[in-house]
Amino acid sequence: MAKLEAGDDAPDFEAQDADGKAWRLSDLRGKKVILYFYPADDTPGCTREACDFRDAQSDFTDAGYIVLGASPQGADSHSAFASKYRLNFPLLVDEGMGLAKAYGTAGVFGKFESIPLMVRRSTFVIDANGKIEQALYGVSSRSHVEELKTSLG
Repeated sequence: MAKLEAGDDAPDFEAQDADGKAWRLSDLRGKKVILYFYPADDTPGCTREACDFRDAQSDFTDAGYIVLGASPQGADSHSAFASKYRLNFPLLVDEGMGLAKAYGTAGVFGKFESIPLMVRRSTFVIDANGKIEQALYGVSSRSHVEELKTSLG
């Protein structure tokens, strides 16, 4: 699966969040987007990363970004995860892995307990014209959000 690079057109997508709201990248033209992929709801690394995005939400919003998380779990799982940790951004349902495949983040990346990890932790910074500014594959759940804030100025 080919990886995206800075300067590439971000693949358009349509996905629903945990509340059933449809999100289309093409509808967000004129806005900057941070789209991050994580392996599974409510696992230690994914929880840390989601809470870091939650805590940095005002920094990203002030810089003009919309944050969207995406993983293969369904709406019920996303809703419980978001509620448990008071997440303040949408989690997109990618049960068929179409979104992860389009962004080159799908594969088999081990297991957590008995849960297969089918998504590489990755983040895409997309400009207002739908171009990839940063394609960050295999990021660390511990330091990623802080590094991203620094890189975005």
